[in-house]
Amino acid sequence: MNTRKHPEQIDLLPYIAKWLLLAAVVAALAGSASAFFLFALEWATAWRETHPWLIWLLPLAGFAVGWVYLRFGKSVEAGNNLLIDEIHDPKKVIPLRMAPLVLGGTIVSHLFGASVGREGTAVQMGGALADQLTHALRLPQQQRRLLIMAGISAGFASVFGTPLAGAIFGLEVLAIGRMRYDAILPCFIAAIIADQVGLWWGVQHTHYVVSQIPAITLWGLAAVLAAGMVFGLAGMLFANATHGLSDFMKKRIAYAPLRPFIGGAVVAIAVWTVGTQRYIGLGIPVIVEAFQHPLSWTDFFGKAAFTLTSLGTGFKGGEVTPLFYIGATLGNALAPLLQLPFSTLAALGFVAVFAGAANTPIASTVMAIELFGPAIGPYAAIACVISYLFSGHTGIYRAQRVGHAKHRQVPEGMKLGEVKTYREDSTRG
Repeated sequence: MNTRKHPEQIDLLPYIAKWLLLAAVVAALAGSASAFFLFALEWATAWRETHPWLIWLLPLAGFAVGWVYLRFGKSVEAGNNLLIDEIHDPKKVIPLRMAPLVLGGTIVSHLFGASVGREGTAVQMGGALADQLTHALRLPQQQRRLLIMAGISAGFASVFGTPLAGAIFGLEVLAIGRMRYDAILPCFIAAIIADQVGLWWGVQHTHYVVSQIPAITLWGLAAVLAAGMVFGLAGMLFANATHGLSDFMKKRIAYAPLRPFIGGAVVAIAVWTVGTQRYIGLGIPVIVEAFQHPLSWTDFFGKAAFTLTSLGTGFKGGEVTPLFYIGATLGNALAPLLQLPFSTLAALGFVAVFAGAANTPIASTVMAIELFGPAIGPYAAIACVISYLFSGHTGIYRAQRVGHAKHRQVPEGMKLGEVKTYREDSTRG
């Protein structure tokens, strides 16, 4: 029997005040770290573009990053997967060294010409910085989970300028088909404030213009549904190829620094062979082009090949911005076939390939609305959901759990990295 005479909302006020304060601190740390990272990334990109000979030093840069992680970063090498594992199965505070290691490794990777992204860096910095508070404040494990999730949301939101998508990403990325609503307050507060912190520091995010969004018609919906299938398969193939190359390199080359050394040599020779730096770095200019005019079919193949080579051999950064590039250029290539505007399909590919590869259809749909406007929302929702379904039980984050299987039966709680082995064992059995 409840003997309290005051409304339960009164008891809620201290809880809200506590998480407003904690989330604001996490946001300030993550937003500032992301701002510094973005400014450093801008400098590295500009320096590389004006000194193209730096690409020939990429093998040495890869070796250096690999050696530093071998010597000082074994405990944090799992990156985003470590954050997801610690939220599901808390063990110990994430070492603070994760933040400077991934920051330095990503800047070096971009400076010398690897094809990597930036979300992994921002998310890892946000999660690692947030987790330091759990140690300082001696928070229990349940509250520690929420704080790390807030750090993930803050990092994602501040690096892309999408606070709502960032908040939902932190809630959605942990498990397929399930979100943790106990973290909804800290994730949203941290994401919104972190985005504002970045803007206060002077961060300017890329503006993408969707020049034409057609009215909703039966053909338009059917075309977007078909495009979503292609986007989902592209996300699945990218994730599987990247993991496959990483596993192959680890199996064949025992000394870790040699893996990015070899990958760097392959990328450098490939850049010299194709005669362009179009497929290295973030590739933001090419993404913008995809919204403006027809591009070559080779663009998404080229970016995919350069990115999986870079990430699969051990360079640091992230997968998301390269996935934006792959999706936008793939959508651009599909536009004439599906009789939809280039800018519309580029925008849908931008978010839907990411939705399939990361298994985050809701965050990706919200991101489309934040970046391209509310009119694209219905099309984006269909493309992202279909892509999510068609990518199967695979993804760029192997530590993701299966909360609710997409279609074929997969045990609840299983890591995505274990699904393939489980199915092989089931088939043999």
